[in-house]
Amino acid sequence: MKYDLIALTVSCLLILAYYLYLGSRTHRLPDSSVHALNAKVRERWVDMVMNKDNMEILAIQTLRNSVMAANFMASTSILLIIGTLNISEKMGQWALDWHPYGLAQTFSTELWQLKLCLLLLNFAIAFYCFSMAIRFFNHVGYMINLPADASSENRLYKQTCAYLNRAGRYYTLGTRAFFFGLPIILWFFGPYFLVLATLGLIGGLSMLDKVPS
Repeated sequence: MKYDLIALTVSCLLILAYYLYLGSRTHRLPDSSVHALNAKVRERWVDMVMNKDNMEILAIQTLRNSVMAANFMASTSILLIIGTLNISEKMGQWALDWHPYGLAQTFSTELWQLKLCLLLLNFAIAFYCFSMAIRFFNHVGYMINLPADASSENRLYKQTCAYLNRAGRYYTLGTRAFFFGLPIILWFFGPYFLVLATLGLIGGLSMLDKVPS
């Protein structure tokens, strides 16, 4: 159990270090972050829809697709929670059966429950994020078709952009929660797999967080 806790601590520190580095790089080079680029693209899209005529159908179709995608991912999160609960009794035995020789450790019920709870919490966070994304996409659907009020100093435009970017951030967080589920799953097979999976995940995220060249 000691090695598992050490591996969990190392993995958390690696992820924290990566996001600290990402925040520092984004602060120094805003154009290097794909998240900053996505936010600007959403703002330009809102500006186009609100300031050009006959854009209502485009707005409805785009937001409908976003809501459907978030709804699908939220439903997937619930299915993963139910599936994890259904096979929870077998996961411990599978982990022991598939554990590499020489790396096997004494089976700990408390440790197994901790891993299971973290996996369920991870999928629950994903469900929450996708649900919140749906909520804000729905708000944008009402706001983006309202007539602009010249006396409000573009307040409606700024609020619509803020809501749409918040929906995008929640969708991204939900997707990241799915990604973080992989190291937790591999953790069932040993602490070494948790650290290796975390390193692989950070490598993948580093490519996703960069603006494509």
